[in-house]
Amino acid sequence: MQATAQDHSSHARASEPASPSPLSIPLDAETRAALPRVAVSATAHGKALDCEGVGLSDLLRKANGLPAELRGPALASYVLVSARDGYRVVYSLAELDTSLGKRQVVLADQCNGQPLTDEEGPLRLIAADELRPARWVRQVQSITVVRAP
Repeated sequence: MQATAQDHSSHARASEPASPSPLSIPLDAETRAALPRVAVSATAHGKALDCEGVGLSDLLRKANGLPAELRGPALASYVLVSARDGYRVVYSLAELDTSLGKRQVVLADQCNGQPLTDEEGPLRLIAADELRPARWVRQVQSITVVRAP
């Protein structure tokens, strides 16, 4: 059965009301303490890491940056992660939605049982399932959700 334009427009309207765009995600310790802790083991540049933090999708949901059901135009939204040293990466909101896939991205505040050093932290984004750590971010300074128009 072929979908019609009317089917798509009603599908888009069925999504939740969008929050403001861009939406700055709070990274403070109090916000993160209210979320479940997640452990992640990974290797970056030949160095094994056992880290802990919060799931990025959990943090986004808490801040209303990731709707309960991602659909329609929201599927074109993205998350911009910026570091203190100017490094920036983008993740699509869809790839972070755990209802669509099993990708685990963790905002870590400690590795190998220790708080992150100033060179690494205070927060570090880790996507353990990526073949190269190119979208891992040390010194995370801000996370922003940008909604598709």
